[in-house]
Amino acid sequence: MPPSPPPMPSAPPPAPPDALRAVAVALLNLSGLGLGYALVRRRLPMAVCWVATAALLLAVLPADADGAPGAALVAYAAFLLLAAVHGGLVGLRTALSRPSRAPLALLLGVVLLAVPAGGALWYEDAHDEAVEQALLDRLDRADDLVAAAGRHPFTTAAPDYRSALEVYRDLAVGHPGSRAADRVPGSLRTYYTTVGAAYGHQDYCDAVEPLQYLRTVPRTMPEEHLGSLARWPDERLATSLYECGSQRLDAEEADWVTRFGDLLDTFPRSGPAAKVAPAVDSAVTKAQKDVGGDEPCAAVARLHELSTRIGELSQAAADADGGLGKSAGRAEKSGAAGAYACGVDQYEDRDFDAAQKTMEQYVSDNKHGGKRDRAKKIAIAAEVAQTLPAAGKKLPTTASGGSISVTVKNDSPDDITVLYTGPVTGSFTLKGCGGCKAYSLSSTLIVGFKPCSDSGRHYPQRTIDLPVGTTYFVHKPQGTSTATPASDTAKLRSGYLYTECAYTTRGLGSGY
Repeated sequence: MPPSPPPMPSAPPPAPPDALRAVAVALLNLSGLGLGYALVRRRLPMAVCWVATAALLLAVLPADADGAPGAALVAYAAFLLLAAVHGGLVGLRTALSRPSRAPLALLLGVVLLAVPAGGALWYEDAHDEAVEQALLDRLDRADDLVAAAGRHPFTTAAPDYRSALEVYRDLAVGHPGSRAADRVPGSLRTYYTTVGAAYGHQDYCDAVEPLQYLRTVPRTMPEEHLGSLARWPDERLATSLYECGSQRLDAEEADWVTRFGDLLDTFPRSGPAAKVAPAVDSAVTKAQKDVGGDEPCAAVARLHELSTRIGELSQAAADADGGLGKSAGRAEKSGAAGAYACGVDQYEDRDFDAAQKTMEQYVSDNKHGGKRDRAKKIAIAAEVAQTLPAAGKKLPTTASGGSISVTVKNDSPDDITVLYTGPVTGSFTLKGCGGCKAYSLSSTLIVGFKPCSDSGRHYPQRTIDLPVGTTYFVHKPQGTSTATPASDTAKLRSGYLYTECAYTTRGLGSGY
């Protein structure tokens, strides 16, 4: 039986070492396609190279703004280096099917190094484009946020405006040169017009707060990115502060002082600031004219308020020429003088308590006023009319004297003030009667009771001359707040002498 042939070797016998071949295999493996292993006929390692490259492509594609995972890139680079070293070692002792192809393989390996390099460059471009798209998407979302915020009041929309501004700043400052950054100036112009839209609608009071906010934007966004927008709100805010202040001044709302004060403090040399003093002075003039109208008391109150408010404005803001101070003084003087017309109106409306207080204040404020004497008379008549309403049917005159003598005696231990009004109005005070005492209430009810009848007593008294007609008397005790003034209505006729007597009662109460 013939002998069986020897078994085939499991691998080709080692070839003599060849450095050129080793380098060619290593370079071909660096392409990531396992071509070095294909050259030495090692299919399994070549398949492993394909799987590794496919895994990398799955990990990094499609390119996005976050870039490739760093761990995947490090692992793949380590794998390529390992494949190159291992392939070089295998190629050092493994013969090629055609040994003469080693120089060509080396050249091909060098050329194929462009594959990973080109892939890296392509991926970088794709990544840059993904970043650009992500930035543009951020810009679009910020623009949409501004547009939506513009449909709401500023106080509600302010947080969204601030959020959008943060995006614009990050794009302009953090990503200069990007397409999104190039679009930021246009977005900012829209931003400003949206935030300040109330000014365009001539809603000046509503425009103040958003325009004040826009003046703070340069604190967040560098001015080189704003250009002329940095000064865009200034003129609009000055105009809005003036117009809003004027509207509030005309509507008699107190916060006009705040608007004008902000204008004078922030834009003291602006055109609108120059109109503040004339506007305030015009309001004083209008109130002065209103004193002669149907509501003089309201006009007087307005003048006093204007005096106070203009004074506050003058002190808080620059009043270089003193115009505001002059207007405040004129309002105060006019208010004091106008109190007379107010008191007359209150008297005619039968609000005697208010009329008395107003006329007394007028007399106090106007030491040399031409109507001061009559104001005193009206104050007296108003006080009498609070006890005897019939006394207030007519305004008192400044007339004095008459043909009938009336003597008023005081049978009371207290000082009393005698007020009277009618054809003649006046008042005087009688000292208390020494030794006189208050009468018991029961004694005043006895038939024949007659105070001021002690012939041996010298009662404090005063005689006045009054004209014919009805005179209303009120005897008001001094030094006590609990006694009720007594009153008397005297119809005076010619040919008679009249006596009035004041006294005090005790018991259930006291009176005159």
